[in-house]
Amino acid sequence: MYGITFNGKHSYRDMGYTMPPDGREIGFPAKEKIVVRVPYSNTEYDFSEIYGSQVYGSRTLKFTFNVLKWGNWTPEALQVEKTKLINWLMNSHGRQKLYDDVMPGYYYLAEAESDTDFQDDFETGTLTVTFRAYPFMISELPEGNDIWDDFNFDLDVAQDVSFNVSGSLTVTLINSGAPDVIPEITASNQMIIDKDGVKYTVTSGKTKDQDFVLKSGENNLEISGTGTISFKFYKELI
Repeated sequence: MYGITFNGKHSYRDMGYTMPPDGREIGFPAKEKIVVRVPYSNTEYDFSEIYGSQVYGSRTLKFTFNVLKWGNWTPEALQVEKTKLINWLMNSHGRQKLYDDVMPGYYYLAEAESDTDFQDDFETGTLTVTFRAYPFMISELPEGNDIWDDFNFDLDVAQDVSFNVSGSLTVTLINSGAPDVIPEITASNQMIIDKDGVKYTVTSGKTKDQDFVLKSGENNLEISGTGTISFKFYKELI
C-alpha cells in the first residue's frame, strides 16, 4: 500500500490509512521573479538572479486518506479516526521530513497547515491535508555514494567527492540538482580552494562556509595543500 511517512509514522503500515488512486497532488514551486519595466517602453529587466541564483517559493503537497474504522461502522468511530489522523499530521512542530512512497530515495521538508478538507458519508469519509514544503525534494543519500542498487541512471551522477592532495589538484564536482548547495568540507589539514578566481581557506576538520556554494552543473576547483579533503552535499530537485 502506497502512502507517506511523516512525523515518525507511515500512513498505512503504522496508522492503517489507505489512499485513493488520485490521493496525492504534488505541486511545483513558483519562481520568485524580480522584474523591473523601463517606463514608457516594452523593455523589462530581470533581477531575479542578482545574488547568483534563482529563488523559488514554497511548494504545496496534498494527500487524501480514506477514513473509516474497520468493524465499527458508526459515525462516532469515524469521528475518532478523523481526530486521530489529523492530530498525527498537524502535530509536527515545524517542517519535518515527509517521504512519499512513489518517489523513493527523496524527501520533502513539510508542515501540515490549516487547509484541510473532510468529506464523510455518515460511516466513512476522506480527509485531504495540505502541506507547505521547502521548494525542493532532497536526496536521502549524499553525492558520491557507492550504493549501486539505488543508483538512478536518469537522475544520478557517479562522481568522486574525496581526494588526496599533494601540492595542487584540479577537480570537478557536479551538482546535478536545481539550486545551489553548500557542501560540508572535511580536510585533514588547512587547504586553499580556488573557485572561479575566488580563494577560500579551509581549516582542518569540518567546515561549512555560507559563501562557498556549488552551482547547478559543473564546478571546477583548484585545491592547494597536502592531505585529504572531501565534500558532502545532497542533490535537490524540483
